[in-house]
Amino acid sequence: METSGADASRAVDIRKVVEQESALVFERFDEATAFEIGCSIRSNGLVGRQALVIDVRFWDRQLFYAALPGSSAITPEWARRKFNCVRMFHKSSYRLALEQKREDRTFPPGYGLNPTDYALAGGAFPIRVQTVGVIGALVVSGLSERADHETAVAALCAYLGKDNRQLALDRT
Repeated sequence: METSGADASRAVDIRKVVEQESALVFERFDEATAFEIGCSIRSNGLVGRQALVIDVRFWDRQLFYAALPGSSAITPEWARRKFNCVRMFHKSSYRLALEQKREDRTFPPGYGLNPTDYALAGGAFPIRVQTVGVIGALVVSGLSERADHETAVAALCAYLGKDNRQLALDRT
């Protein structure tokens, strides 16, 4: 069976996202870390005039939230639904969207996940702490799903001192 260009591109992105998830791991993560990362994304978003929502959460509480000019009432709903995906699967929401390949942005019925609470769309990235595991998520919403994902990854790379050029998705 021959693979299409889109399938090959999807496979490359999945491999890169798995690499990102393995590389972007914190020694520790707290409220100050969430604030610094959130403020960085907010500042860049304001400069770029991006209509973003930025949401950084532990599983049990919100640590940072900002809605930039131009974001709408639906943007935080997308952020919430993406966050729920990371909480359920401990994978980035972009990886889940790529793996599921569903244009309707919902999980297949067999998963039992209500579409009002879960969305297959990029932009939520797991916050993983060494020796602990995934403790929450950084969510960016308001751009394309790929751009939301790339924005989150770039901010995590900057904070963790990782080379974003090495971890960035290939340009398509």
